[in-house]
Amino acid sequence: QLQACGGGSVQAGDSLTLSCQTSGRPFSSYGMGWFRQAPGKEREFVAAISWSGVTTYYADSVKGRFTISRDNGKNMMYLKMSSLRSEDTAVYHCAASRRSLESAYAEGGRYDYWGRGTLVTVSS
Repeated sequence: QLQACGGGSVQAGDSLTLSCQTSGRPFSSYGMGWFRQAPGKEREFVAAISWSGVTTYYADSVKGRFTISRDNGKNMMYLKMSSLRSEDTAVYHCAASRRSLESAYAEGGRYDYWGRGTLVTVSS
């Protein structure tokens, strides 16, 4: 129901856009987010977006470099990543929440649906 794709191996400073395809549920009315998990580390919040796309949230570590967006007509969510760093290397997962994200947008427990991740490797 959620499938992330677009990962790959890039050099530091490069850009990459991840996509999240949704299906099977009314995801256009759900808040959605991106999380990532680096090898040996805990999962961390990256970015989130309200159902309408009007409100976005970012982790401090990616603010100004990453842009989250969505196209409800196409049932898609995106994460445009620029100025990539080696520390951005991780498996990136997309997630959706039936509830309003509000102040809990960075909490993994707020999200009800998770997709399989896509690996992003950034070489310095």
